[in-house]
Amino acid sequence: MSKVLLIEDDTLIQKTVHLKLKKEGFEVICCPDGKEAIEHLVSPFPDIVLTDLMLPYISGLEIVGAVKAIKEKDIPVIVFSSMGHEHVVEEAFQLGADDYITKPFSLSELTIRIKKQLKSK
Repeated sequence: MSKVLLIEDDTLIQKTVHLKLKKEGFEVICCPDGKEAIEHLVSPFPDIVLTDLMLPYISGLEIVGAVKAIKEKDIPVIVFSSMGHEHVVEEAFQLGADDYITKPFSLSELTIRIKKQLKSK
């Protein structure tokens, strides 16, 4: 069972994604902010990280950098945000994000993207 670290401060989105991923057979750890998420970036590491960009305390971009700094495991990161600004998307990819999805998004599409990232790693 793949472990997903989901970082989202919007409670409704967090619960909806959590339920969908549990139904798909994933183990899901939910964090409402970047500070709590950093605490979960320890061994045993998650298999994939899903993060919003706009988060309390520590931004999603900082989360991407922290995940990609982990040398023990190549953890894919999917970033999602309602911010479709081109420069923010570029910065996320420059920091090592593996995929980007704009809110609102389809839960089925998100699940497909997660499975694709996990398969390629």
